[in-house]
Amino acid sequence: MEKHDAFAALRYKEFNVFLTIRFALIFAWTMQFVIIQWEVYHLTKDPLSLGYVGLVEVIPAVCMALFAGHLVDSNEKRGLLLKVIAGFSVISLAMFLLTWPAINSNWPSNYILYGIYGCVFLGGFVRSFVGPTVFALLGLIVPRKIYPNAATWNSSIRQVSLLCGAAAGGFTIHLLGTHGALAIVFFCVLVAFLFALMIKKRALPVKNTTATEQKESVFYSLAEGLKFVLTNKIILGVLALDMFAVLFGGARALLPIFAEDILKVGSKGFGILEAAPAVGALITMVICAFLPLYKNTGKKLLIAVFGFGVSIIMFGVSTNFYLSVFALFLSGVTDGISMVIRQTILQLRTPDHMRGRVASVNSIFISSSNEMGSFESGFTAKLMGTVVAVIFGGCMTLLTVVGMAGMIPPLRKLDLQKDVSEHQDDGK
Repeated sequence: MEKHDAFAALRYKEFNVFLTIRFALIFAWTMQFVIIQWEVYHLTKDPLSLGYVGLVEVIPAVCMALFAGHLVDSNEKRGLLLKVIAGFSVISLAMFLLTWPAINSNWPSNYILYGIYGCVFLGGFVRSFVGPTVFALLGLIVPRKIYPNAATWNSSIRQVSLLCGAAAGGFTIHLLGTHGALAIVFFCVLVAFLFALMIKKRALPVKNTTATEQKESVFYSLAEGLKFVLTNKIILGVLALDMFAVLFGGARALLPIFAEDILKVGSKGFGILEAAPAVGALITMVICAFLPLYKNTGKKLLIAVFGFGVSIIMFGVSTNFYLSVFALFLSGVTDGISMVIRQTILQLRTPDHMRGRVASVNSIFISSSNEMGSFESGFTAKLMGTVVAVIFGGCMTLLTVVGMAGMIPPLRKLDLQKDVSEHQDDGK
């Protein structure tokens, strides 16, 4: 095996452009999410209204995911990325206008609320294309032999942008108000569009097919991607573990309530709470770039997700701001390990011609866990109370880990050393 180079992917200029685009998009999307959550809770003071934000986004995201993957696999990736960013810019501009006092000063609060929900719903359609497009494009920018390193840096940039976007959302609300904060979001989307123009167009990956296969219907193409994931026990196990852990253990949607009513730290504290998980995940991913998680990967994954559940329980029972920040930091550390492992497996074990569809199935799991997790959090908080809902979610995460470890032995025994060695040897 070649000597490990922690900066291998960063030696490719276009990969650095790609990371800049990723940063700008995720920073803007995260910042917008934080602002929306704060504004919705400010308008309603109802935890269930926060859950609805996740619900209205996940419906179009999941329904369109497989079709989006088919389009990504069938079309040039850079052009699709430009269209996706253009769609995001329209939505961010609409959010900006909705919160402009010069426009909404005489509107009932319900009009603003429903307008926000409508933009979030349209954003779900755009989001269904983001994951498959970015995943497929990454596979074309760097050689196969450095996919693990590229996946680590890609995930690290994701965490940097989540960290900065979450913190910026809280602090800019305090400094500029909702309207001013959303203006920054729109600007960041425009920056991403300009950098996307610097990515070169690439021919579609070639797949050896017969004339009959080339004429197969769109539905056959969608089923092929779904079948690939469902018949691969390792990929399916990793995605399912992540989905259920975040579905039950995600407490992010309830952070406005903790900041306002439980910890009483206001918008500044809200920004810190939002940023804490990303700080933990970022530190973990930087370490992973130098100390890869190739050995005993499955056991490390299960331990990490179990630790995630413990940290969520700790956050739920805490009434001290600093302890709460620490608990969220730990949740980011453990989630960072899970994310690196998941992305590495997908990059290593997915054929080039199926990247869009496999990424779409992945996005279904991700959307189901994140957005449906937001709805689950809001619903259980309304039903049980905010604190009990978070503790319940953490306990369910622990049970999920135990169940997955027993049900899927290949996941428990997963080791990526052989996969990495083979790809380093064959190159690309």
